Amino acid sequence: MGGPRGILADPAALAYLCRAALHESARVTQRSEPIFNVPAVVVTIIVGLVLVHVGRTVLLNWIEDQQFLYEFAFIPARYAPTLLSAPYPGGLAADVWTFVTYAFIHGDTVHLTVNAIWLLPFGSAVARRFGAGRFLLFFAVTAAAGAAMHLAVYYPERTPMIGASAAISGCMAAASRFVFQIGGPLGVFARGLDRHSYLVPAAPLSAVWHDPRILAFLAVWFGVNLLFGVGSQVIPDSEQAVAWQAHIGGFVAGLVVFAFIDPVRRSNQP
Repeated sequence: MGGPRGILADPAALAYLCRAALHESARVTQRSEPIFNVPAVVVTIIVGLVLVHVGRTVLLNWIEDQQFLYEFAFIPARYAPTLLSAPYPGGLAADVWTFVTYAFIHGDTVHLTVNAIWLLPFGSAVARRFGAGRFLLFFAVTAAAGAAMHLAVYYPERTPMIGASAAISGCMAAASRFVFQIGGPLGVFARGLDRHSYLVPAAPLSAVWHDPRILAFLAVWFGVNLLFGVGSQVIPDSEQAVAWQAHIGGFVAGLVVFAFIDPVRRSNQP
């Protein structure tokens, strides 16, 4: 009964082999899936960022691009009462949608590439925990929070602001609430990169500021933006500058809003 015919003739042995094969397949799939399969919602956002950038650079001339920016970038001067007699393109609707649409516009290929690279790991971690619908809501809220912070500081400047960095900062803040937890994807006792590692109970909000690992990757994020001069950008006549206030607004919103969107129930929130 030791050969193949013997195994096939022994139901118990065959069942054992099937269970072992299924277990190994599930184990390999769970470990590899988060690495090689980016959540569809994150892929969709990145594709959207690329399409917008390609459309601007290939299809629009300079005048059309300026019109596009005035209609979809975030401009604090939109909200100045003294300018109501000469509204920006898009009118009242654009006054609302530009709080989010600016996040899909980038100044150049470097700006777009850096943001896409950072969105991949942190956006993917949050998307696996939240699901597509909650993630889109979270992305929009943190982008809007970054715009609101920019508006508060630069009102009523006419210079447009663009870039997804505020929303990415929000994703980093949200990820910091769970990725380093015990059993989480980057925790000390991580169980491997399976779906369940993204659903561990979140850390209390106060604990974020005391974890050196969290503080380290936040320092790297802000350092990269400082080094390359990218992030949420404003567009003066000839050069671009990082809008740090948008980063801060998105990050703070990510920390706070996380508790209201997170589907994982836990007793140690907020």
